[in-house]
Amino acid sequence: MPKFAANLSMMFNEVPFLDRFAAAAKCGFTAVEYLFPYDHPAELVAGRLQAAGLTQALFNMPPGNWAAGERGLAALSGREAEFAAALDTAISYAKVIGTPLLHMMAGLAPPTDPQAVATYRDNLKRAMEATGEAGVGLVIEPINGRDMPGYFLNDFNRAVDFIGEMNAAHVRLQFDIYHRQILHGDVIVALRNMAPVIGHIQTASVPERHEPLSGELDDRRIFAEIDATGYQGYVGCEYRPAASTIEGLGWMNKL
Repeated sequence: MPKFAANLSMMFNEVPFLDRFAAAAKCGFTAVEYLFPYDHPAELVAGRLQAAGLTQALFNMPPGNWAAGERGLAALSGREAEFAAALDTAISYAKVIGTPLLHMMAGLAPPTDPQAVATYRDNLKRAMEATGEAGVGLVIEPINGRDMPGYFLNDFNRAVDFIGEMNAAHVRLQFDIYHRQILHGDVIVALRNMAPVIGHIQTASVPERHEPLSGELDDRRIFAEIDATGYQGYVGCEYRPAASTIEGLGWMNKL
């Protein structure tokens, strides 16, 4: 059975963010992920992580103005300097907190716009070089347009192509089962075929994005397939609890 990491941006919202580390550990999680740590000093986040005895699995690079609807900077022409500053911030946090992976969000831009494509490619190369020097892994994630309309990176095969262009072992795919099913379906075959470039996996039920075992997919079979591929990382539980977080955790005992 895969190792699961609690996503503290979606789970344990019953308590403030910094208290979610202890809450996750109390429920038996050994690792966590979340969208962003940047509202708090890196040392404070690292302290809560360590006090709870947890492993950090992943977090995202700064996305621009999230409250205003921005969802990343990598494909945004004219924002290169801001992207570079965000990259520096992410790496500085990664070093203090100790994350093995950073997720680079693409942003909202037309996927076929040549300027957006060129900007994304240049920024991915910049991030590849900086994370490689820092000893941190880098992942990119296709996101479906129902949850995030207008997102630049909305195709798994295209993401794999970008990764291939970088030709760097530490640049890999973030395979979100929920997004994969909505974008393309064919989850198990994609897991098999893309296993060599997968750096992180996330899960949620489809279509409601609640707990696993509550949607249209055979999550037990998918988790068995993840094991069969030899994947050794964490599977991030990036789902919205249908009720309270703790009430919904029974799915893990059913596996």
